[in-house]
Amino acid sequence: MAGLMLAATACYAQGNYEIQVYGSETVAPKNLMVELHSNFTPQGQKYFIDGVIPTNHQEHETLELTEGLTSWSEVGFYVFTSWQDGHGVQWVGDHIRPRVRAPDSWHLPVGLSLSTEIGYQRAVYSPDTWTWEIRPILDKTIGRWYFAVNPALERTWHGPDVNLGLGFSPGAKLSYDFNREISGGFEYYADYGRLGAIDALHDQQQQIFAVTDLNVSPAWEINIGVGVGPTAGTDHLIVKGILGRRFNWGRHSTVE
Repeated sequence: MAGLMLAATACYAQGNYEIQVYGSETVAPKNLMVELHSNFTPQGQKYFIDGVIPTNHQEHETLELTEGLTSWSEVGFYVFTSWQDGHGVQWVGDHIRPRVRAPDSWHLPVGLSLSTEIGYQRAVYSPDTWTWEIRPILDKTIGRWYFAVNPALERTWHGPDVNLGLGFSPGAKLSYDFNREISGGFEYYADYGRLGAIDALHDQQQQIFAVTDLNVSPAWEINIGVGVGPTAGTDHLIVKGILGRRFNWGRHSTVE
């Protein structure tokens, strides 16, 4: 019984709204990045757990707006929505995300930036209704290879996990440019539990995605992928897509 309760605890918090490994670059000033994150769960949690709606056959649509502030800073805003038979289209919550990066003048051997995100999500989608995340971002391009790692830390401000301290939820990406327009690789996402009290492997959330990026234009961002969850605490199959468009508000466009 105790084991079943632990597995349920790992499953009830939903987070598959914006499935993305961040790169270190920020949006240029006087530019707005508009992104639509579309994620569908063909095989997920099928039962209500602690009042949280199951994820099976749930579709998430997230609107992300990111405005460049300076050459080294930006601020992003998210609107999370969900659609599912029997529940219709539902507003889930909103997050705000300021981010800064190391200026080019530092001449670091890797890209480096720091994102912090705070926001609200309804209790029927996550019992932890107010949360905060701090996400260091490191990346590097070597020839045709690209690597990024996001060792994110998460904190609950309101909800059942408020007294559990910091959670560790890393993400990583490895990709290869087949040509100028197409790259492919893998993305990894996890929730290992709380620092100092890491969950057993059975209860951790881990996802591995095979992904493709289409570099059709500097103005566009296109990412598609299929992910599997190898642990019991994870949705077993997710399909995701990201469609983004950069808009320039200055006199001279920096994108085409």
